Amino acid sequence: MGITPILRAQARPLMLNISPFFRPPLDPEFVPAALWNRAYRAIVATDPKARTLTLTLERPDAGVSRHQSRVLAADHADAPLSLRYAERLLKFLLWQKGGCTVRVAGAPEIAAHLGVVYSATGARSFDHGFMGEKVYRRTFNIEAVDVEVLPTERTPGLPLGRHLDGCRIGFDIGGSDRKAAAVVDGKVVYSEETPWDPYFQKDPAYHIEGIHESLLKAAAHMPRVDTIGGSAAGIYVNNEVRVASIFRGIPLDLFASRVRRLFFTLQERWGGVPFVVANDGEVAALAGSMSLGDNAVLGISMGTSQAAGYVRPGGDITPWLNELAFAPIDYRTDAPSDEWSGDVGCGVQYFSQQAVSRLSDRAGFGFDASMPAPERLVAVQKAMAAGDPRAERIYDSVGSYLGYSIGHYADFYELKHVLVMGRVTSGHGGERILQRAREVLATEFPAVASRVRVRMPDEKDKRHGQAIAAASLPSIGAPAGSHALRSDPR
Repeated sequence: MGITPILRAQARPLMLNISPFFRPPLDPEFVPAALWNRAYRAIVATDPKARTLTLTLERPDAGVSRHQSRVLAADHADAPLSLRYAERLLKFLLWQKGGCTVRVAGAPEIAAHLGVVYSATGARSFDHGFMGEKVYRRTFNIEAVDVEVLPTERTPGLPLGRHLDGCRIGFDIGGSDRKAAAVVDGKVVYSEETPWDPYFQKDPAYHIEGIHESLLKAAAHMPRVDTIGGSAAGIYVNNEVRVASIFRGIPLDLFASRVRRLFFTLQERWGGVPFVVANDGEVAALAGSMSLGDNAVLGISMGTSQAAGYVRPGGDITPWLNELAFAPIDYRTDAPSDEWSGDVGCGVQYFSQQAVSRLSDRAGFGFDASMPAPERLVAVQKAMAAGDPRAERIYDSVGSYLGYSIGHYADFYELKHVLVMGRVTSGHGGERILQRAREVLATEFPAVASRVRVRMPDEKDKRHGQAIAAASLPSIGAPAGSHALRSDPR
């Protein structure tokens, strides 16, 4: 029942035998990253000349992320597998932790390969531009160095949120709706959700006035507004918008003049009250941590895209990106591709409305090609509630993806909890996803299953947890403070 992905490199075919115990029923070709890496490491363990590969990812804030692993000797018969391993590893690290300068020690030929692939004209040119000028405003570069000159790990914690005193507005803006809530001393007294279509709007006023309208509605239910906190899809540095596809339709000149400091404009309208905006994945993880009363939480939201955030064991967050929508979890070379980055096998195609839409075709729903993904999701959810076996296979497939991916994420995060949420998990399908994911973990990754609890928020947290967490971001009496660089560019 195994599958055998074939990787061609240099002159001869190379094989890694991967046999998932739980194949996604609608996607049996899926090659879990965790199992591919396990198989590769097994080969490395037999190589007496295996080497240590060390990567550092450096950010302009002086932050450094460091990763160390073992790779085959350069003259090993299967050495081309190391190029695939290192390229996918770097891709994951870039979108998990971020960085514009990558230093590679221990394998000069791997460093050279990564330099070509992640160049402005290479296969990963999207990542080159994104991690360079777009996010960090620096030129992205990769260089080979001696291990002795590599910088040490530097990842300071960033305390954020958990303030519940006073009259607060919490808001969340995404690709299909914007939400706002009035929160008084930690209790939600009003909340509303407004559909909108921000992706291709060319006038910044659409976004500014829409968000302002939601804030006004929430404010009407409190005697005053002490602070405003928000979560949003995108990359933000100290409340400044760097990259977010909800603004993708706005011309570059208008983005620079009116959108980049959009939240400062809104703060001025509200009399300069403390105003903090963070990525929605980060706020989701914070909400989970607050609800659980525990830390080491990875939050995964399956909605328009895949959003993620992480609260460390000490209760703080990091300057990492944690953008798992673009982190690879399927290592087959012909995996589904993302239309924005052009890469294949990344989380967005497995944990989002797009995933359900893709799988619905394989399940035989026969939806019209013009039917939008959100409408397909609703139809699949209705079918699931009616006991349709086609819908069950969709959710079983997503659950298989999730179980294998948590096994992969556990190699990069210290975890006690994985909190799964978002529209895709609504209704009976959500429990089906978690059931299959837990089965995968128990069978394939028993050590992870023994220490990590996978769960969904309860109904109260689903309704209000994100709003309360967003509202808790600013402290009363403080200006818009420094907080993490985070990404969910969709």
